[in-house]
Amino acid sequence: MELAAVFIALAVIFGLFMTWGVGANDVANAMGTSVGSGAITVKKAILIAAVFEFAGAVLAGGHVTGTIRKGIIDPAFVPSPEILIFGMLSALLAAGIWLLVASWAGWPVSTTHTIVGALVGFGAVGLGREAVAWGKVGSIVASWLISPLLGAFFAYLLALSVRRFILDAELPLDAAKRYGPVYIFFMGILISLVTLFKGLKHLKIEMTLIQSLMVAVAVGLVIAAIGRQLIQKVEVDPAAEKDFHYATVEKVFAPLCVFTACSMAFAHGSNDVANGVGPLAAVVSIAQTGEVAQTSAMPIWILLLGGGGIVLGLATMGYKVMRTIGKRITELTPSRGFCAELAAAATVVIASRLGLPVSTTHIIVGSVLGVGLARGIAAIDLRVVLGIVTSWVVTLPIGAALAAFFFFFFKGVFL
Repeated sequence: MELAAVFIALAVIFGLFMTWGVGANDVANAMGTSVGSGAITVKKAILIAAVFEFAGAVLAGGHVTGTIRKGIIDPAFVPSPEILIFGMLSALLAAGIWLLVASWAGWPVSTTHTIVGALVGFGAVGLGREAVAWGKVGSIVASWLISPLLGAFFAYLLALSVRRFILDAELPLDAAKRYGPVYIFFMGILISLVTLFKGLKHLKIEMTLIQSLMVAVAVGLVIAAIGRQLIQKVEVDPAAEKDFHYATVEKVFAPLCVFTACSMAFAHGSNDVANGVGPLAAVVSIAQTGEVAQTSAMPIWILLLGGGGIVLGLATMGYKVMRTIGKRITELTPSRGFCAELAAAATVVIASRLGLPVSTTHIIVGSVLGVGLARGIAAIDLRVVLGIVTSWVVTLPIGAALAAFFFFFFKGVFL
């Protein structure tokens, strides 16, 4: 078996392993609030996410990808194609192992930061420190603070508004029927913009900001009209109200949680599948042509493999991170879960337009924190939060150290 075929086979195995980690860890961020709030069961979350993540990855995952993700490494410093192949294999394996550990522990870490850390490790030891774009690494470190703070801020305001206009009203269900369509309208706008800015960006749909807003408002109006009809049909459930005074009101928010989760899953699948299949596509391209290109083609079989890996990861171990997001940080109800998801969508929209280096994982964790803070600091399990923040801080260095080790291993074996 010639060496090029060996490299491709290893890249396929490691790429599948890495995308499995994306599914086990990152997808739970989109579905965790819906499951934790009781809006849907774990089985339904896996089924919904499987459909939308896979659709996002395959339909809008990008047909061309940068050979080196996020521009972390300067290709000019790559001495030979083989060195870059070793680096990409090392990055995939290192990222896959760390995501396995984090998912098993239930830590929601950023898959983007994991692969970036791995590329930094390979670049620093394999090519020299000057080959690494340290400015971009610094902006990623800054996102550890930016992402959760933005998410928490929006979620806190949304949670307070739901309490003020609906939950504290004299007749909460009537208030939900009155204000619910307004929340649905803004949800439609934000989810449309997330899909346009993140979910469909690889399809190269050229739209100005004004055009995007016009489409989003139109979608928001349609969804609000449909939502209003559904909300009006909700009737008081006396049996459920005996156990929980807001049981009927929460029924209004349950389907909204599912809708936002579906949209975020599609955007995530289209955007983050490249973390796993980007290096895989690079190895396949280099092994077949013997040359290092700035970009490489993304064959459909690679996107299918990436989408399948994501679904497999969610189905086998995604429940652990879903439990952390939805249950362990703070107690969630459908209204709180909706506020967290809507805040996350708002943050993603603003950050993507401003070019801020944010992580969806960090945003949703911050949003859940913001919802909890709206009920007071005692509503948050600070020990769980400390564990999550610690896992964020060590993600880059651990990814880098593992990738450096595997780079020397592959170099020793094949050279």
